[in-house]
Amino acid sequence: MKNPFYAVDSHSKSLGLQMGQEAEIIAQFGHRLRIRVSGICLQEGKILLVKHRYLGQNGFLWAPPGGGMQYGQSATENLQREFEEETGLQIRVGNFLFVNEFLVPPLHAVELFFEVYLTGGVLKKGIDPEMPADRQIIEEVAYRSEAELRRENPLNLHQVFRNIDKLSLILEKNGYHLASH
Repeated sequence: MKNPFYAVDSHSKSLGLQMGQEAEIIAQFGHRLRIRVSGICLQEGKILLVKHRYLGQNGFLWAPPGGGMQYGQSATENLQREFEEETGLQIRVGNFLFVNEFLVPPLHAVELFFEVYLTGGVLKKGIDPEMPADRQIIEEVAYRSEAELRRENPLNLHQVFRNIDKLSLILEKNGYHLASH
C-alpha cells in the first residue's frame, strides 16, 4: 500500500539543504556520526512536530522534536532537554519505540525514538542551541493531524512517516529502519 504521509524515493541523493545554509549545516552536523533522540508525542489524534527551515527538499522539514545526545547524559535526560529547548514542554519519557538511521553523506545520524508524555510547560517555538541566534532553524512548533500530514508534500516530512497509514501506527513501529541513497 502506498504511504499517504511519505512517499519519497529512498535513493534520492539530494540532502535537500537550502542554498546558503548547506555549508553551515554540513559544518555543524556533517562528516561524523551523530546519535540523536526523538520523541513521539500524540495528543487528541495529533502529533507534535517541529518545522525546521533550510532542511528538506523544499526548504523545510517537519520532524518530531529531538536532537543530538550530549556526553554524560542518558537518552532520557537528553530527550527531556531537547523537548524543553525546542518546544517549551516538559515530558516523561515512555517506551523505546525504534531506531532510524539516516545515512546520506555527509550527514549520518542514528536516531532513537521514544514515546513521550507531557508533564508541564507551555508550547512555544524554541531554539536550537547548536545554531547561531541569527540563523536558527526552528521555524514553527505545532500539533499536526493526519489530514494535515496528508496534505503536506511528502518531501517535507521526516522519513519516520514511511509505511504508516495512521498516526497511531507510529507507536507500533519497532526495530531498525535505514534511509540512505
